[in-house]
Amino acid sequence: MTVTDFPGEATRARVAAPAPLATDTVSLGYDGRVVVDGLSLRVPQGRTTVVVGPNGCGKSTLLRGLGRLLRPSGGAVLLDGEDIGGLPTREVARRVGLLPQQPVVPEGVTVLELVERGRHPHHGLFRTWGRADEEAVAAALERTDLVDLASTPVDSLSGGQRQRVWLALVLAQATPVLLLDEPTSFLDVAHQLDVLDLVRGLCEDAGCTVVMVLHDLGMAARYADHLVAMREGRVVAEGPPSEVVTPEVVEAVFGVTAAVLTDPESGAPVVVPRRRTS
Repeated sequence: MTVTDFPGEATRARVAAPAPLATDTVSLGYDGRVVVDGLSLRVPQGRTTVVVGPNGCGKSTLLRGLGRLLRPSGGAVLLDGEDIGGLPTREVARRVGLLPQQPVVPEGVTVLELVERGRHPHHGLFRTWGRADEEAVAAALERTDLVDLASTPVDSLSGGQRQRVWLALVLAQATPVLLLDEPTSFLDVAHQLDVLDLVRGLCEDAGCTVVMVLHDLGMAARYADHLVAMREGRVVAEGPPSEVVTPEVVEAVFGVTAAVLTDPESGAPVVVPRRRTS
């Protein structure tokens, strides 16, 4: 586990495997306001990394920077060792898939039509729609349980169904790196488990590298291989959930005292909040 004394400079994660995605003292923000401050992070390859922290700590801002939706004001985001800001947009889209928070649904588009848009990065001047595209879209619809809704307009679906459609679009994009910002938003507990089981399966079966932002610390601890705890734009602790989710880190990050138990079935840490301290 890597832990920093908060507030202080975040230190680099010591990860044995190569990092397809990393940040080098990156700073990110909006209109001159710094949200993520000098953060260095190495994302373990082929694993599920989950970022947690209180509202406004910079989780989504970090994810936007990793996906090149936000230009750093300092430092760099590295994709396979290259500065992501200097790579062609289509190339980045072939290598990194991003599901942002509450994406806007195009009016009148069906589930199938929206999911098919995930294949656009793979097309160019001389490449047209083919069997690989059909198979990728069909697999994405199947994995997200949307086959029966393929011809349904997306804007007529519930919030949870829409979330699954956007996830299917990202899956159809078939990138080796997936960035998911609150992928379980609007979903009931059963569908939350379905989505997170699916994401873990992509790592285990397809070797995908996943970075997710989650608010639910219990779900994060259960599904993360690598857990990153943030507060005020910096990393407080990172490493295996069993090492990161401690009473001390929970209090430093979330400002609450808590007991940390062990789930007898999964072995994952379970947080029992007691009272707020800040």
